[in-house]
Amino acid sequence: MTSIAELNPTPLWKHFAKLCEIPRPSKHEEKVVAYILDFCKERGLDVKLDQIGNIIIKKPATPGMEDRKTLAMQSHVDMVPQKNADTDHDFLKDPIKAYVEGEWVTAEGTTLGADNGIGVAAILALLESTDIPHPPLEALLTIDEEAGMTGAKHLQPGHFEAELLLNLDTEDEGELYVGCAGGVDINVTLPYSATGMPADHRAFRLSVRGLRGGHSGLDIDKGRGNANKIANRIIDIALREITDLHTASLDGGSLRNAIPRESFSTITVPAEHAERLMEIVLQETAVIKAELDNEAKLEITIEETDRPASVMDPATQQKLIRAIRCCPNGVARMSTDLEGIADTSNNLARVVTEEVDGQHQVRIQCLVRSLSDSARDDHGLNVAATFELTGAKVSLDNAYPGWTPNIHSPLLKLMKDVYQDMTGEEPLVKVIHAGLECGLLAKPYPHWDMVSFGPTIRRAHSPEERVHIESVGNFWEYFLKVVQAIPSRH
Repeated sequence: MTSIAELNPTPLWKHFAKLCEIPRPSKHEEKVVAYILDFCKERGLDVKLDQIGNIIIKKPATPGMEDRKTLAMQSHVDMVPQKNADTDHDFLKDPIKAYVEGEWVTAEGTTLGADNGIGVAAILALLESTDIPHPPLEALLTIDEEAGMTGAKHLQPGHFEAELLLNLDTEDEGELYVGCAGGVDINVTLPYSATGMPADHRAFRLSVRGLRGGHSGLDIDKGRGNANKIANRIIDIALREITDLHTASLDGGSLRNAIPRESFSTITVPAEHAERLMEIVLQETAVIKAELDNEAKLEITIEETDRPASVMDPATQQKLIRAIRCCPNGVARMSTDLEGIADTSNNLARVVTEEVDGQHQVRIQCLVRSLSDSARDDHGLNVAATFELTGAKVSLDNAYPGWTPNIHSPLLKLMKDVYQDMTGEEPLVKVIHAGLECGLLAKPYPHWDMVSFGPTIRRAHSPEERVHIESVGNFWEYFLKVVQAIPSRH
């Protein structure tokens, strides 16, 4: 089996292989930060941490390129920790098991971390090089991009001299991004009373598995199934007929920026209605599978399980099930200016019952995205209102701005010219519905001329994440050509 460290270009892949060995889920980047600090110090690079924990690195120009403009490069060091339910993996301790599968690199049962590990690896490879001509370089490696953009949000002015910035965090070769959506988190807490399971009830576990999932920005317009919506739909249909159905627990989705692939619910019904419950699940499964013809691996099962300690009070259950059914999910509006680009969306990301300090509650997380900050806020309030009607406590947190496109960017023109010289083709210039850090970086550094690009990555934020090997080579070649084409200061 080919080791990913031996793939071409080896300067990049060896660093990505090393990153796969280091646990680095969002909000737990201390090990990868320590590794990069040691890497820089061993090579005599100027490195420091800012007040929030971002890594800032500087490297002088190679001889003959001292008069070029300083170039900043930016990626984030954290990764989305997603795994299949049957995968034994601790993201705080275990390495990512990356391997070559045909034309792709993927991982065993977990996210790969090519988002944004490939970008970090490219930056480290260039910083390590001794034979690649380059202008004065500055690198910004941010923390916690995937779970709140904390690093970018708290970046302060005064650290950088560059006027140009390359963000290496998009996922389609041959595409240059000059704008992105902003976002806001919707956090819902709904208390409920826990009551004993009725003596004449039988308990069942409803499982929704096998959905494609994916990135809640890049894939939200692809009509993929949402496990929280599917599970709730089945429970609602059953509850309308079996009025004495009780919900004991819900556990669907995991991360706010990942379309939920799995959901597991424990429900109880009177013994006399157990057979009918099974029939309803089978009937709805057939209907849902016919609707979601792009979800070939969708699996919905119902099986008897142990009696739960308690169930949710009927009044709260009724409000909750109706609210989840009403909650907007998916694309709310497509852009009228940018063909094929989602303007505003919501991801019903996480639904879980839990006990905190003796209090039973349902916790729900959503992520609203929009190309417009006003539409972001409006749709966020639409989602919030859905749950406020149940009496839930709702907060809108962690709002971040979009990145306004500049189609007259000199850096964009340079990159288009380099791409055309290299391939004979025009690159596509795009705006992305996902959140890039560029919108936040523009606040402390409004003079930065920024473009984002990257290799081809598929199914980011899911255990099916993979990166195309050939496109990584093309990305590396293009990256170096752009670096070497940076113009002089005069």
